[in-house]
Amino acid sequence: MSEEKARRRVRGTAGADIGEYEHIEKESYDDYGDYYDDQGKNVYNKVRPTSAHLGSGRLPQPPLPPPTSLKEFFYQNLEHVPPIIYTLLSCWTRFHKIGASNVVVWDEAHFGKFGSHYLKREFYFDVHPPLGKMLVGLAGLLAGYDGSFEFKSGEAYPDSVPYVAMRVMLATFGVGMVPLAWYTAVELGMSQWACHLTAMMVLLDVGWLCISRFILLDSMLLFFTFLSVFCLTKFHNQQYQSFSIDWWLWLFLTGVSIGAVTSVKMIGLFVTALVGLYTIEDLWDKFGDNRMTWREQANHWGARILCLIIVPILVFMASFKIHFMILNHTGPGDAQMSSLFQANLEGNDFARNPLEIAYGSKVTLKNMGWGGGLLHSHVQTYPVGSSQQQVTCYHYKDNNNEWTIQPRWDEPPYNPNGEMKFLQHGDVIRLRHVATTRNLHSHTVLAPVTKLNYEVSCYGNETIGDNHDYWQVEVVDDIKRTKVDKIHSLTTRLRFKHQALGCYLRAANAILPQWGFKQVEVSCDKENNPKDIHTYWNVESHWNDRLPAGDTKFYRSPFLRDFWHLNVAMMTSNNALVPDPDKEDVLASKPLDWPFLHLGLRMCGWSDSQIKYYLMGNPIIWWGSTISLGVAFVSLGVYLLRAQRKYIDMDAREWDHFLYVGKIAFFGWAFHFVPFLIMGRVTYLHHYLPTLYFAVLMFSHLLDHFIFSSKRYTTKTKAIIFGLLSTILIFTFWWFKAVAFGILGPIGEHKGLEWRKSWNIYEN
Repeated sequence: MSEEKARRRVRGTAGADIGEYEHIEKESYDDYGDYYDDQGKNVYNKVRPTSAHLGSGRLPQPPLPPPTSLKEFFYQNLEHVPPIIYTLLSCWTRFHKIGASNVVVWDEAHFGKFGSHYLKREFYFDVHPPLGKMLVGLAGLLAGYDGSFEFKSGEAYPDSVPYVAMRVMLATFGVGMVPLAWYTAVELGMSQWACHLTAMMVLLDVGWLCISRFILLDSMLLFFTFLSVFCLTKFHNQQYQSFSIDWWLWLFLTGVSIGAVTSVKMIGLFVTALVGLYTIEDLWDKFGDNRMTWREQANHWGARILCLIIVPILVFMASFKIHFMILNHTGPGDAQMSSLFQANLEGNDFARNPLEIAYGSKVTLKNMGWGGGLLHSHVQTYPVGSSQQQVTCYHYKDNNNEWTIQPRWDEPPYNPNGEMKFLQHGDVIRLRHVATTRNLHSHTVLAPVTKLNYEVSCYGNETIGDNHDYWQVEVVDDIKRTKVDKIHSLTTRLRFKHQALGCYLRAANAILPQWGFKQVEVSCDKENNPKDIHTYWNVESHWNDRLPAGDTKFYRSPFLRDFWHLNVAMMTSNNALVPDPDKEDVLASKPLDWPFLHLGLRMCGWSDSQIKYYLMGNPIIWWGSTISLGVAFVSLGVYLLRAQRKYIDMDAREWDHFLYVGKIAFFGWAFHFVPFLIMGRVTYLHHYLPTLYFAVLMFSHLLDHFIFSSKRYTTKTKAIIFGLLSTILIFTFWWFKAVAFGILGPIGEHKGLEWRKSWNIYEN
C-alpha cells in the first residue's frame, strides 16, 4: 500500500481512491476564481470552499454497477463482512450464560415489575419515560409471561416467568451496539484499523456487556444513543447532495433516534444537545455561504426544524400516548395523575362517590398544579419552625390523605343527625386530619423551604384550636358547569384562603429534606395570584354515608394536559432522588469516580452460594479513553500554535476531519458527563455508560490520527501496533469476563480481579 493511500480517511476495502473525488474539490475551489497564493506559507488564511467538509467524514462513495454473479455480489459487499463477524461475536458475549442466575438481579426488581403492569394494563408511576418499559412489557408478552410475578429483589424466578427469554430479547439491543459502533467509525471516516478497534472496544467492554444482559432499560438507552450518533454521521455525509432522498432519510432518522432515546430515559436529552450543537454550527456555516440564496437558507432551517425538533417531540409524545392507551386500568400510580384522569381508568370508583360536598364529608384534596399530589399529614413534626405536625403533598394513596370538613370553632359542631349543609363559595371551614384529629393550620412562622411563604402545619385536636385553623373556600370554576351553586367532587376547582393571614394554601413541587420524607412542601402563599394553578385544589375522593352515590359521566382528561402533568411529576420525583446524608448507599458513586473506574457496583448479594455480578468496565478501555480526551486537547493546542507559526501539519481535508470527529467525540462526552457534576440526585456507575461511548470514539480517533492514518509508519508497524492493542483488549476482557458472565463460588477463589484498591470486589 502506498503512503498516500495509507493516509486516507476511508476504509481500504470500502472506500474509494481520493483521486476519484479530486474533481469535486477542484470544481468547488474553481467557483471562487483566482485568489492570492502564498505557496502554502499560510494555508489557514486562504479562502476555503464551503464544500471542503466533504473530507470531514467519509468521502462520498461511487455507485457500483449491478452485480452479474454471486461472486461479484460478494466482492462488492466485502466491507460488510467484518461487522457481520463482530455482530455474531456480540451475540455470543451477550447471550452466553444469560440465564445462569435465576434470581431477580439489581434493578430487574423495578423494570420487570413495570413490564408486569403493562401486561396487566395497570397504571403505575416511574421517573423515566415509558418507551423502554413498554419494550420490557412487549418482551414479556412475546415470551408468554402473564404479568403475575412481583419481581422482588433477590427472589428466585418461578417456572411461570420466562426470564431467560426476556433477558435475551432485551440483550439484542446490546448486540446491536457493536455493528452500530463499526458503521459509525466508518461514517466518521476512520481507517479500517480504527474501525476494528472501535468495534472491539464496544464488544469487549465488560461494563456494556454486563448491563445488557438483564431486564433493564440501559441496553435500549445505549442502543438508541449509538443509533443517534450513527444517523447523525450518515446525515453529515449526505451534505454534498442536500435535499436528496438519502439526505432527507438520514435527517429524519436522526430525529426519530433522538426522540426514541429520550423516550427511554431523559438522559437522551444529552445526545439531543449534541445533535443540536452540530446543527447550529452547520447552519452557521451555511449562513456564511454568500452563494446560497435566502430561499435555500430557509429550506435548510425548515428541514431541521421539522426533522430535529418536531419529529423527536412527536416520537416522545407518541410513547406517552401509547402508554396511556395501554394502562387504562387503575393501579399503584394513580395518585400521580389528575383526578379527572383517574376517574376515566377502569376499576376506579370515583364515579360512585357522592357528587355534592357537604359538612361532615370525608375527602381527599388534590393539588391541580403540574405534578401535584394529595394534601397529606403524618405524626412527624417539623424539626425547624413551629415544631408542629408536618403537612405535605404526597403522591400515593393512604389514610393520611383524608380530611373531614368541619364548621368554625365559634359555630355549633357538626351534627351527623342534623340538617345537611352543603359546602359553597365563601364558606369558612376547618379541615380536620382524620388519622391524627389535628386541624389544618397556618401562622406567621416561615415555611422550611419556600421562605417567602408561611408554614402550614396541623395543630390542636377535636376540641382544641384557634382562628388560625380557619380557611375560606373560594371557587375558581367548574369544568362541567358555568354556574357553580354547590361544590362538586372532581370537577370544581377551589382555592383555600387563610382567613387570619390572607394567604393561600399552595403546593408548588418544592421538595422537603429527608426529615420530610422528600415529599412536596405545602405552604401558605402571601401573594394572591388568582392564576397560580399551584393554589388550585379539587376534591378527589369523597365519602359521606348521608349522601347518595354518584353516577357521573366524566369528561375525558385532555391528552396534552395529562402528558405535561406526568412529565412534571417525573421531574419532581427525579429531583427528589438526592443522597441521604444519614444513610450510606454502598452502591452509589460520584461522577469523578467514573472516568478512571475508581469504583464498581455490586449488582446482587455477595454470598458464596449465589452467582455474583460486578458492574465495572474494561480498565484498558476506560483509562485509555479518558486519557485520550486530555491528549486531544493538548494536540489541538499544539496544532493551533504551530499553525500560527505557519507550519503545515495537515491539508484542509485532514484538518476538517480532525476537528469534526474530535468535536463529535468531545462534546458528546461533555454533554453526557458535565450535567452529573451539577446534579443533586444520587448517581451510580451505570450513568457513565452512554458517556463512555464518546470517549471510546475519541480514543479510536487519536489512534487513527497519530498511527493508523499517519504516513510516518509503515504498514507492518501499524499491523504490529494494531495486533498489540487487540491482544491487550482481548486479554483484559478474558481476565474480567466473570464479572459479567457471573462469578461462581467464593469470591476469594477468583484471584487478580482487584486492579485498584478502591474496587470492593473482595470486601464483605
